[in-house]
Amino acid sequence: MSLARRVLPEAPNRRGWCPSLARPMPTGDGLLARVHPPLGRLTAAQARAVAEGARRFGNGHVDVTARANLQIRGVVPETQGPLAGHLGGVGLGDVRADGGPQRLTLTAPLFGLDTLAEAVEAIGRAVPGLPPKTLVAIEEDGRFGLGEAEADIHLRVVAPDGVAWALAGPDGPVWFAPVTTARALKHVSNALRALTESGARRMRDLDAACRERLAGTAMPAPSPLPALAPGLHDVGDGRTALAVAAAFGRCTADGLDRLAEWSDRLGALHLALSPTRGFVLVARDRDGTRRALDALGENGFIHAADDPRGNVAACPGAPACASGSTPTLLDAARLAEALKGTGIDAHVSGCAKGCAHPGPTALTLVGRAGRYGIVLHGRPDGEPAMQLTFEAALDRVRRADPAHILAHAFRTTTP
Repeated sequence: MSLARRVLPEAPNRRGWCPSLARPMPTGDGLLARVHPPLGRLTAAQARAVAEGARRFGNGHVDVTARANLQIRGVVPETQGPLAGHLGGVGLGDVRADGGPQRLTLTAPLFGLDTLAEAVEAIGRAVPGLPPKTLVAIEEDGRFGLGEAEADIHLRVVAPDGVAWALAGPDGPVWFAPVTTARALKHVSNALRALTESGARRMRDLDAACRERLAGTAMPAPSPLPALAPGLHDVGDGRTALAVAAAFGRCTADGLDRLAEWSDRLGALHLALSPTRGFVLVARDRDGTRRALDALGENGFIHAADDPRGNVAACPGAPACASGSTPTLLDAARLAEALKGTGIDAHVSGCAKGCAHPGPTALTLVGRAGRYGIVLHGRPDGEPAMQLTFEAALDRVRRADPAHILAHAFRTTTP
């Protein structure tokens, strides 16, 4: 098990801020501008506007993030302002200029309590200097959720006016017994202000005494609510949810246009972005959603739960990212095929920052100087068991006994 953390030579390149439209981030293929759809939703018209913006002001590539945001790539200084104006005109502009999070909440695609999420957003906007990566995850019992979201604060609606809540700690979220919605919002406000005043970047970095002052009545951690898998789902009242994911988090302007087209044809209220790096729409036409699902699969979206690409995370890598030295997207596609049917989750990261998936996976390939560090059952910043070329790593996976694939495939070091 490669669980040890190491001091990263890449540490000086770590970002302490998050890109926005007004402040895009330099990367290998130009500037990266992040779009934060309110409540993680796009109307069909907004989806078309993002697609048009990616074509006119970027390179046509759009990333879908694990926080249900979009990133337009290939922006240049001359197109940065026009892009911001273009998207601001359709309600997708930045909401704060102090470096804090443009959107604070992450909600599941079928989440129905907008007023709670909006109240949390309002609390966050009232806290000057809130750390930019702060995240509040909100779910409802009895619905699909967010899986293992790495949030600073968790809210779980368990009754019409009952909310269980949790604060992130060094070993995971610490849960507290349900309180009224009003009281839960007060806890959120207190916790966000304490985080800002502490100077820490994330809630898990607060000292124990500070977390103790914020705590409530302890309760056992509830089971994670699974995220909505790609496919069709009956959500009651004659409605069907269609869920697709962007392979390795990469979409295109044309792909967004296809989604907007089907959203209109099926009469969906909106496209909800998913923490599985995809999109969900809800319609009453079951046959129509089936046709849409098949068509979107032909357009390159992951549309079935057993698609092997769904078990592999990957960042854009080289040459799109200046921190990467390996073609992660191409390598991830080949690794996914090699792992098909094993149930093993994997991550192909261009560097140890692990932007696509900071958490642990069974097999993580971490790019450095054109090769990959092999981290078993750990995070991208874990100590690698060995360094291999991608071809050597792939060959080991292909030749391994599927019943013992990791333990046997990487049991010895290759020079």
